[in-house]
Amino acid sequence: MKTTIDTLRLLPKALIVASLFIAPLMAMETVRAGDEHILEGTYKKSSGAGLVLMVSLQRAR
Repeated sequence: MKTTIDTLRLLPKALIVASLFIAPLMAMETVRAGDEHILEGTYKKSSGAGLVLMVSLQRAR
């Protein structure tokens, strides 16, 4: 009898913990990922100064 009462007391806590793990998984299933929502930005091409600096520092050693 005591085991049944302890189990019933533990059940709400177990359901809360289970819902914390299951909720993100359920949210991931509802997200529709596709190629129609692509975020693009303008990118500045690198001038290559970092490579030149690295090579010149290695030669200075």
